[in-house]
Amino acid sequence: MPEGDTVYRAAQHLDRALHGGVLTRFDLRVPELATADLTGSLVHEVVPRGKHILMRIGDQTFRSHLRMDGAWHVYRPGERWRAPAHTARAVVTTAEAEAVGFDVSMLALVPTVREDELVGHLGPDPLGPDWDLAEAARRVGSDPRPVHVALLDQRNVAGFGNEYAAELLFLRGLLPTRPATEVDAAALLELGARTIRANRDRAERTFTGVALRGRTTWVYGRARRPCRRCGALIRSGELGADPTRQRQTFWCPGCQR
Repeated sequence: MPEGDTVYRAAQHLDRALHGGVLTRFDLRVPELATADLTGSLVHEVVPRGKHILMRIGDQTFRSHLRMDGAWHVYRPGERWRAPAHTARAVVTTAEAEAVGFDVSMLALVPTVREDELVGHLGPDPLGPDWDLAEAARRVGSDPRPVHVALLDQRNVAGFGNEYAAELLFLRGLLPTRPATEVDAAALLELGARTIRANRDRAERTFTGVALRGRTTWVYGRARRPCRRCGALIRSGELGADPTRQRQTFWCPGCQR
């Protein structure tokens, strides 16, 4: 599942491929941006912001989002794509590399001086250079909704998704339904920042410290299986900011109170 660490690695991969190159092709395959053309512009950098990828090209910023199924591939110019062409939503090419965004979404293009229009609403990013633990804790800790919902709200803190929320709450011994106003938000987010930074540079995300398949999580995806700590059966349910944004939750009734 693309969360902040996945997006960070994708942006770094794109930056290594495109940084400093001049575009020979810029093809956005969505109706509202179909006529946009930055051919001839210099790629200054590709950076992550929460779950968003920002390509700063010339005086413009191109934003994309992986959502659930999106991915960016990097090829040599002319190399055969490894995904169906009809799923390509963006093609960004230099003399050295071709980056293709398959099933990427939330595509937008604005002058870089107006980049805040795209990501200014996001909360502090634990993988960003300006991470502000105190501000993130203030936002999460003042949210009266269930803490699982508060963690997923990108306006509170950027980058955490459903897997991180479930695992961090287990590690802190907190039920996902507990109001965020009743938790130690600073301790929760400090743990979250350390965890996502550790996973940022790993090929396989893990919360248990074990990188073997099937052993990387404590509760996420483990409904009705025994807790690795206490043996109680992991439970699951659904929570969301509203009925259209329900996410499956996982918790241990023995370890999370």
